[in-house]
Amino acid sequence: MTRSRPLKAPAAPFAARVLSVVRRIPPGRLATYGEVAEMAGRPRAARAVGNIMRTCARPDVPCHRVIAAGGKLGGYGGRELMKRALLVAEGVTVAGGRVRELDRVGWRGRRPKAT
Repeated sequence: MTRSRPLKAPAAPFAARVLSVVRRIPPGRLATYGEVAEMAGRPRAARAVGNIMRTCARPDVPCHRVIAAGGKLGGYGGRELMKRALLVAEGVTVAGGRVRELDRVGWRGRRPKAT
């Protein structure tokens, strides 16, 4: 049997849940790596969320809306200035490498139901 296209390995279940959560963050709103980890079902996996965000190159996933604890921007794959510009364009106030008014722009979406 010959295949015309190679089969893609399915994304790890946790990574798929993380991407699903991040896709739901609306423009102008933010969540921390830890909050995303919790909403994806693994509350102690903030670092794993950071790694998923760093390697995600999908245009349908707004990775720039995920920040570090305390309002720090985080790395954004080494493009912090780009992350800052995207957030400012969405109306988020950023000063000194931190998001201001985090309580106003923080997003506390619900954890998706297990399927």
